[in-house]
Amino acid sequence: MSKTLEAKKRHAFTRASLTEIRTAGSFPAVIYGKDVESEPVAVEESQFIKVIREVGRNGMITLQVEDHKHDVILQEYQQDPIKGHIVHADFLAVDQSSEITAQVRVDLEGEAVGSKEGGVIQQPLYELNVTAKVSEFPENIPVNISELAIGDSISVGDIRNKFDFVIEHEDDETIVSVLPPQKMEEDADAEQPAEGEAKE
Repeated sequence: MSKTLEAKKRHAFTRASLTEIRTAGSFPAVIYGKDVESEPVAVEESQFIKVIREVGRNGMITLQVEDHKHDVILQEYQQDPIKGHIVHADFLAVDQSSEITAQVRVDLEGEAVGSKEGGVIQQPLYELNVTAKVSEFPENIPVNISELAIGDSISVGDIRNKFDFVIEHEDDETIVSVLPPQKMEEDADAEQPAEGEAKE
């Protein structure tokens, strides 16, 4: 399900108008896509951040531009390297019936049995590449880890058939595992310099 983000048309493109946009807490953006004429807009930064947190980096957004709207996904954005403010964003207009491939966040659900016994959760994959219709694109991929004991793991092949979308990964790629405490201690010891060795 998409979230609505409001935008305003940009009619002026001078440095003064850009300063005015940013002073108002917004940033410039552009909408483009197949059969869609490129459209410059201004988006309020706080609302943008809120919506992206809700739908995810590649989630569906309904961009309401005054008297019309577009179904879009966030294609790219730039941030000020010092202040962290959003400087510019590109929105790709998409057809609800078309397919797209994008990364989707993996959400771990439950508390692993092995974690209660002292094991440590390791998650190599925080996002998965997914192909699906725009209208059916998932906001996240839930993975239940409640039954994972120490030494257990969940791979892509374990969850592939639970969803209607295509996961663009090999079956043997590990999503999450529970490491034994001893293994974690050995890893930590391996990182410590041996006695007599100088620390870099």
